[in-house]
Parts: sequence; C-alpha cells; structure tokens
Amino acid sequence: MLSKLREQVIRFINSKKQYPIIAAIASGLYPLLYYYNANFTLVNSWSQFRFFILGFLLIPCIVFFVSNNIFKNVNNLKRYSKFIIPILNFSVFIVLLFISVFQFEIKIISLVLLVTTVLGIIFYKQLNKVIVLQSLLAILVLLQLIPDFYKHFTYSSQWIVQPDAIEDVILKKRPNIYVIQPDGYANFSELKGGYYFFDNSEFEEFLIQNDFKLYQNYRSNYVSTLSSNSSMFAMKHHYYNNIKSKVNELYNTRQIIVGDNPVISIFKNNNYKTFLMLERTYLMVNRPEILYDYCNIDYSEVSFLARGFEIKKNIVEDLRHSIQNNSSSNNFYFIRKMLPSHISIRKNESKGKVEERECYLNDIKKSNQSLKEVVDLINEKDKNSLIVIVSDHGGYVGLSYSLESKMKQTDRDIIYSIFTSALAIKWPEEAPDFDNKLKTNVNLFRVLFSYLSEDESYLEYIQENKSFSIIDSGAPFGIYEYIDENGNIVFNKKVN
Repeated sequence: MLSKLREQVIRFINSKKQYPIIAAIASGLYPLLYYYNANFTLVNSWSQFRFFILGFLLIPCIVFFVSNNIFKNVNNLKRYSKFIIPILNFSVFIVLLFISVFQFEIKIISLVLLVTTVLGIIFYKQLNKVIVLQSLLAILVLLQLIPDFYKHFTYSSQWIVQPDAIEDVILKKRPNIYVIQPDGYANFSELKGGYYFFDNSEFEEFLIQNDFKLYQNYRSNYVSTLSSNSSMFAMKHHYYNNIKSKVNELYNTRQIIVGDNPVISIFKNNNYKTFLMLERTYLMVNRPEILYDYCNIDYSEVSFLARGFEIKKNIVEDLRHSIQNNSSSNNFYFIRKMLPSHISIRKNESKGKVEERECYLNDIKKSNQSLKEVVDLINEKDKNSLIVIVSDHGGYVGLSYSLESKMKQTDRDIIYSIFTSALAIKWPEEAPDFDNKLKTNVNLFRVLFSYLSEDESYLEYIQENKSFSIIDSGAPFGIYEYIDENGNIVFNKKVN
C-alpha cells in the first residue's frame, strides 16, 4: 500500500499538469490546521469551523478554479496561464500562514503578495513538489491536533455537578447583585508588603466609607482568569481536569463562565435577570453560547480571528443604561474590568521585575479610579444592592513575566503574589456571621447563596480552600497544591 502511495506521489511530482483544486486545498489546509493547533481553545466552536473551512479552503478553491479558466480562455492572458496557479498557491499559503501567526496587517500583506508573485513565477515548474511539501506539513500538524480533538469530543462536565441541592435554592433576600471583577487585583493585605509594597490606603478608605467590608488574605484557587473563574462559577474544583500533558488552556472554561454554570441557573430559577458586562471580548473569542439574558457585546462585533483585546467597551455607560432600563426587575450583574491585569506574560515582553512592578502599580491606580466610578454609579442608582468586588488572581509582581509561574516556586511572597485576590463586599444589611468562610474564590457564591437563602446548610459542602497550579519546570510535570487549607505554603502533587 505504501509503495503504491509512493508511486502516485512520484507520478504527481513529475507531472507537468496543474491541478487548481488540489493546489487550492494544499495552500489553505496547513495554515488552517496550524491555526487550530496554536489556538485550539480560541477557535473550537462550530461557527468558527465553518468560517475557517470557507475562508481557508472553499474560497481559495473557487478563486483558483475561476482564475485558471479565465487565464486559459482569454487570448491576452493565455501566455501567463502557467503562472497563475503557482502564484495563487504561494500567495494564499503565505498570506494565510501570516494571518494565522500575526493577524491581518495590510502593509505587510501587500509586501508578502509581491514576494509570492515573484516566487510563483520563478518556481512555477516546481508547483507539484510544493503541493506535496504543503500536504506533508498539514499531515504533521494534524497528528499534533489529534489529542486536542479527542479531549474536545470526550470532555465531561461531570465535575461541575453539585454535591447537594443548591441549584434548587430559594432566595429569600432579593437585592440586585453586582459582582465586579478587576482582573489581577491583589488583595489589600498582600499589597501592603511582599513584592508589591504599595500604599493603597486611599482606595481602601473609599471602600470603607461606602460600607464595604474588606476581606484580608483572600486568594484564588487557580492562577489564571479562565481556570479561576470557571471554578468560581461552578462552585467546584476542577483541578485542571487532571490533565496529563501540557496544554495552553483548560477546556470549556469560557462556556462555563458566560453562563453554562449553576450560579446563572440559580439566579434564573429565582427570576433574576442576568447581565454580562465586558470591557474586552476575551471571554467570547471562541464564540461560546452566552446564557446570560444580556451581554453588552454582540458577536457581530467580534472577529472570527479575535484574540480578545481588539475592542474596548465603556462599562460605566453600558451599566448606566442597563440599570435605568431594568429598575423593575431583580438583577444579577457580572462586570469584568481588565485592569490592573498582571505583569507581562512572556519573557520577550518583560521589562524586568522592577519596571513590571511599576507598570502594575500604575495600573492599580487606574483600576482604583475606574472602580470608584462603577461603585458611585451603583450607589447613585441602586442604593440597597449587594456589591462584590472580587479578583480572579494576583498580579504576579516579583516575577519577571507571568509564565514563570509554571516554574516551581518556593518563595512565599512570590506564590502569594500569584494567587492573592481582592475581595470587598457591600452587604445590604449586616454581614452574615459565617462570612469567615470567604477565603477563596471557589466558595464565594456558595456563601452568597447561603446568605440570600437564609439557609446555612449549604455551607456543609464548602470546597477545600487550597490553591493549585500546573508546573512544567523545576519539578515533574503535573498539578501541584501550592497553598493548603490553612494558607501554608506546600508543594504537593495532585494525584487522581
């Protein structure tokens, strides 16, 4: 069988005949598979799959077929017909590959088209060899994609199933609820020392004057927005789904965060309207089904090639309109603010530990101002509401770049810099006696629902207040417990 395949490949390479459709498929297939391999969790929706099949394969097939017929049948163009398919093949292949890696930049694309036109003219006789090479590249990357496809189609949401009947909870207290999440905002206690060493007293005083209770030493259970928020809204630990190999992101997290979770189900079961207010499209890039009743960003605004930071919405204005237009209903808002974020992600982006810290602290100041605007707006329009300010993780200050968090760390202040998270709550009445259960994100909503339902039995199933990270350097690859139930630094590998 292999010998026959080899003969067919050799025959194809030696053939002087051009095959427009094969050339078109070969030019788009590798860039398509490369994009999926590099960004699988950003493009794993059926609507994106249809977009990529259309843009990377079907449209090139039509363009190649029509162009070939035109050049072969128009007298003034016949002399150039032998060049058109090679030029198109080189151009489509390089342009789509460039877009897959760097996104669309018209000036560079124009230069690429000029270069590929010259290459197509020079190497037109080698077209079939180029097609074989492109096909081999596609096969190699397809083999790398098989584990991603397998995980995607065998993903189980069993981990999200609750250990009790909390999804049937009846809420007796029914204030409007605003959960505001400033990305990467370190806890107030951690900002005072460690590698932050920042005086945030002016903002703390603002919160206290506005009847917020500050929760010191609060932290996240996971290191990133997606891993932390998916656990928070699931009210369960996922333990990174006990991954066995290196992956870029946890599967299905965006779908969970934008509505496929017990928190949103509970609010809807209790006749709350639910609102997702986003500054950026980061949670929408793989086009998950949004199960909130309203989102301030429509998918018509989101590119199929989006990475999540292309547009910025004015949260304050969007929130103002929403509050005014929904004054007669019980409402739940999840409001995502992108500052202060965290230090640079990759080594080549880092400005060094000192400057990264300064940039982060400057963003803390900007975040403070932004949070004041949101809090003032809510207090003006909805005085008796429940307001929660909760971060998803820390700012990673003390590291040179955030991906260093995947290397084994032993410094207590570094580890807490990764997991520390701000929590401040304005309770409509007195804070409940059991708010000392508020230690990590995974239990936030379980405590809130216990308060709103006036039923402390739900606290019997509080999840463990441990913090976990994936480590791929300095220790055998795996999921490690970094902070234990009592806040002590440990380094225990998670065993299934």
